Amino acid sequence: MNDSESVTTQISTVEDWTLALAESTGSPGGGAGTGVMLAIAASLTSMVAGYTEGGHAELADLHGRSRALRETALHLADEDAAASKAFGAAFRLAPGPEREDAIHRASVDAAKASAVLGERAIEAIEDLGWLAENGNPALIADVVVAFGALRAAIAGARTNVSFDLSSLTSAGADLEKVREDHPHLWETVNRLSKALDRIDELTASVDGKAAPTTAGS
Repeated sequence: MNDSESVTTQISTVEDWTLALAESTGSPGGGAGTGVMLAIAASLTSMVAGYTEGGHAELADLHGRSRALRETALHLADEDAAASKAFGAAFRLAPGPEREDAIHRASVDAAKASAVLGERAIEAIEDLGWLAENGNPALIADVVVAFGALRAAIAGARTNVSFDLSSLTSAGADLEKVREDHPHLWETVNRLSKALDRIDELTASVDGKAAPTTAGS
């Protein structure tokens, strides 16, 4: 099965889903890929939590959150794919008021879809940071891979929200008007930028645990 119309994260194999992603259709596209990266980060977080000993209530709660996030992220990936399809369709319309209205609606919907995904990714940062400090040290490489996947998810969400907001200018609005009309989405871009800095900080803090920095260390 390689028809992108029928591919979802829920029913497709990894082979089928990535094959659809490789097609020049845009649905699924980078936004949906962002959701899958978040699901990978959540899955690895869950795995490390499961391998970490201790009766901490915090650990049990963290494990539950990561398992739930994996499912949510995949649903969000499919929702983003649907939003991307509408986004592309709007730009293919003939010039005129109908096209401008369609671009506006599709841009806002796409930005909202990416913003939700980004917000969920932000929520996962400190759980992974806790595991970096307290998790099973034998799985530090998995923590680092999870940080990489989570960073990709946040970077993707940030770029998608920003791009979708800027697309509103194609419908006749200037950026100042966009910021006034969509303050939450605009602020989300800033929050995601700060989240990238936090992930970089946490990743750097465990680098020494993951690999020696000099020969013979």
